[in-house]
Amino acid sequence: MKTLLSIALALLALVSICPDVARAEVQTKEVAYSAGDSAMQGFLAWDDALPGKRPGVLVIHEWWGHNQHARNQAIRLAKAGYVAFALDMFGKGKVTTHPADAQAFVAEATSDPARLQARFTAGLDQLRHDPRVDAAKIAVIGYCFGGTVALNMARAGADVAAVITLHAGLRLSVPAEPGKIKARKILVLTGGADPMVTTEQLAAFEKEMKAAGANVEVISYPGAKHAFTNPDADKAGIPALGYDADADQKSWQAVLKVLKEVFGS
Repeated sequence: MKTLLSIALALLALVSICPDVARAEVQTKEVAYSAGDSAMQGFLAWDDALPGKRPGVLVIHEWWGHNQHARNQAIRLAKAGYVAFALDMFGKGKVTTHPADAQAFVAEATSDPARLQARFTAGLDQLRHDPRVDAAKIAVIGYCFGGTVALNMARAGADVAAVITLHAGLRLSVPAEPGKIKARKILVLTGGADPMVTTEQLAAFEKEMKAAGANVEVISYPGAKHAFTNPDADKAGIPALGYDADADQKSWQAVLKVLKEVFGS
C-alpha cells in the first residue's frame, strides 16, 4: 500500500513540474461549417503537446461519407505531429454503409463541378485558418472517392504542397495542363489487384501528369484490392474491396515520407 502511495505522489509531483506530461495527447473536436447553402460536419485532430504552428493535412473521405475511417486517418496524422482536418464532401449526416446510397452521394456531389470545388475549398479554409496551422504548409490526402477529388483539385490548381491519394479512382474530370499544378509532390498509392484502377489507366495518368510538369510518383502494392486501408472494407460485400494490413502499413510509411519531404522534420 505504501509503495502504491509513493508512486502516486511521485506522478503528481512530476505533473506539477512538467504539466505537458499530463496533456501530451491527441485532441479532437467536431467542426460545424458550411459550403454555400450546405451544412457540413468536419473533424479536427491535433497533438496539444506540440508548441507553435505546424503543417496541416486535409483528409477527404471515401464514397461512404465522413465516417470513422476518415476520422481515424486524421487522428493518425495528429499522432505524427500534424494538424489534420477530415472534411465533409456530402453534407452533415450523409454517411452510409450501403453501396447504392454511396453512389447517390457521389452523384450529387459531382453533378456540379462548382459545388464540388466549393465543398473542397470550404474544408481547406477550415484547416488553413486554424490557429495551430502554418497556412503555408498544407497537404491533401484522399481515399477512394476522396482521392479522385484530391487529384482533380490538384489539376485545377489547388495551392497546396502535396497531394497524396490512396486507392483513388483515376477517371478524372479535370485535364492536366502545363503550369496549372501547384503541388510540389503528387503521390498515388494503389492496389495491384484493384480492378477499378487498371495498369493502362495508371500508365496514362502518370504520362499525362509528367507531360504537365507535375512531380508525380505511383506506388502499387501487389495483391492489394480497392480500399486496402479500410479495416471495414470486406464488410461491404463487394469482391473488389478488401483490407490489406501490409499495404496499409507500407502506404502509411510512404505518406509520412512524402510529408517529411515537403514539410521537413
